[in-house]
Amino acid sequence: MALIDDLKNAQKDAMRAKDKVKLGTIRMALAAIKQKEIDEQISLTDDAVLAILTKMVKQRADAAAQYDQAGRDDLASTERAEIVVIESFLPQPLSDDELSELIEDAMTSTGATGMQDMGKVMGYLKPKVQGRTDMGALSGKIKARLNA
Repeated sequence: MALIDDLKNAQKDAMRAKDKVKLGTIRMALAAIKQKEIDEQISLTDDAVLAILTKMVKQRADAAAQYDQAGRDDLASTERAEIVVIESFLPQPLSDDELSELIEDAMTSTGATGMQDMGKVMGYLKPKVQGRTDMGALSGKIKARLNA
């Protein structure tokens, strides 16, 4: 529960600092976490919280792109500011070299040889890279490696 505690402490700090963007973003994150806990009647682990935060970053990136296309720079900049706040709670992203090394390790461990083993490799890697890389990009890299 350390990640939830970090969010709650950051919320208090944002209140003290009167940082409205950070406070609003953290409140949204805590509300999403609480909603998931209530819906599923469980206490979320740090991995589950990371998945929620990752999903929030992706949603905001998609929204910012749509606002850019619509010419609404004010709304796009708000979404990007929220992304910065949420990403501050996520672990450091993996470099391309680290990702390639993890893919090789996953292929060796699962015995993957072709595209039929894509699910095995993704299942092996997902808990290790959650919140540290874009899963769509990871999928593309795995496909390229399995087709090579």
